[in-house]
Amino acid sequence: MEYDSTADTLKHIKRVNELLGLAASELIRRGSIHDDSKLIPPEKEAFDIMTPRLKTLVYGTDEYQQSLAEMKTAIDHHQQNNSHHPEFYPDGVDGMDLFDLLEMFFDWKAASERHETGDILKSIMLNEDRFRLSPQVASIMRNTVQRYLQDKGW
Repeated sequence: MEYDSTADTLKHIKRVNELLGLAASELIRRGSIHDDSKLIPPEKEAFDIMTPRLKTLVYGTDEYQQSLAEMKTAIDHHQQNNSHHPEFYPDGVDGMDLFDLLEMFFDWKAASERHETGDILKSIMLNEDRFRLSPQVASIMRNTVQRYLQDKGW
């Protein structure tokens, strides 16, 4: 009798489905608690003052960086308590897992939408140097922008 791969293939398909479901659950969990630390001291007070100002500035400019410097205590607290920030890890993005990376990517996208001149592709370009993203990771991010954010209108 010859081997029929159907059963093994169906088992594999089912397992991948289960794993993707678990991953989706983790992403949903992260989405439900994303940036909760901004709602409590010491972050809340700083973001109350600075968020309206930051909305008027261009990401990455000297003015933008100066405003961030004024809220350093809150930002440090935020980055130390949220693993989707490269600063959370001693080795930055290299210390992240896929879930951190996805949350960071969509955080960048949402943040870019708050600014009149916001552009996720520009954010990727600037952050590629800032966070020493590998060319491969930066390329994957740009591909995601094209295939999902632009083509599908996310």
